[in-house]
Amino acid sequence: MAVRSVAVPSEAVAGFDEMVSGTQRKYYMLGGKGGVGKTSCAASLAVKFANNGHPTLVVSTDPAHSLSDSFAQDLTGGQLVPVDGPDCPLFALEINPEKAREEFRSVTQKDGGTGVKDFMDGMGLGMLVEQLGELKLGELLDTPPPGLDEAIAISKVMQFLESQEYSMFTRIVFDTAPTGHTLRLLSLPDFLDASIGKILKLKQKLASATSAIKSVFGQEQTQQNAADKLEKLRERMIKVRELFRDTEATEFVIVTIPTVMAVSESSRLRSSLTKENVPVKRLIVNQILPPSASDCKFCAMKRKDQMRALDMIRSDPELSNLIMVQAPLVDVEIRGIPALKFIGDIIWK
Repeated sequence: MAVRSVAVPSEAVAGFDEMVSGTQRKYYMLGGKGGVGKTSCAASLAVKFANNGHPTLVVSTDPAHSLSDSFAQDLTGGQLVPVDGPDCPLFALEINPEKAREEFRSVTQKDGGTGVKDFMDGMGLGMLVEQLGELKLGELLDTPPPGLDEAIAISKVMQFLESQEYSMFTRIVFDTAPTGHTLRLLSLPDFLDASIGKILKLKQKLASATSAIKSVFGQEQTQQNAADKLEKLRERMIKVRELFRDTEATEFVIVTIPTVMAVSESSRLRSSLTKENVPVKRLIVNQILPPSASDCKFCAMKRKDQMRALDMIRSDPELSNLIMVQAPLVDVEIRGIPALKFIGDIIWK
């Protein structure tokens, strides 16, 4: 028996002591496919950090707003909302991607969308507009790139955190949107490089065509604004990417459930995160049926399926070296601080 107990802890214990130690700021990003219980895991981790002496911020970039449901509190204003209950300050923030996208659009449309065309037509320079059309700039700016929502959300959070009043937060937990977006977010700076390049090219064309009259119309100015704003966004994106890759400060926790499909997706996620140099140590396997003496037929089949999925994790080259934390399927809905504390004490040991 003794040998067995040596082998088990790596599967059972999340290593919360290590997660909670140290007062420098740390970021935990929880990600995985939709419906695996990421939000409950993220919210319960945030509550546990706050109850263990860390002023904590939990942020959701998931458009479904499940963080509000988890805390049974309205967090949708895009502002930091204090959460009542934990021992240390706990704040939550839900960022609305649609709003972020609107902001992106208004930046780009005001400064160089159709306005440019009207202006150029009025100057009898319609031909130049045709050439500009080849740059496909309007299309580029009307349809934000995939991953932009999360990028803007996370960069907003980083903006918040750079200001003095938020320097108190030592743990920041992100409930990220479902799998794909998080990864696209990491390739954004390259995308923005390309778009900023296009805008600068456009600026040069405009400048040469309108140098004689630009002082009258000040068109140069707004073009510059669009380029500057995108440039700022790009700088922030690079910061976000650096944060994701910072092994000292950041950890990405994969959340999954014990089904063959979910495990396959988690394996692909781990592989992509590794390619992007994002540090991953832990895998939460959620919704595991607790052992029972009196199994109904359905439960017995379900449990067998889950065991197969767990075996798959143990033999998967991407997942087998992670700390596997098994979180039980519970018979109540996890909603509100007491419930989050209850589940947090089970998961984050």
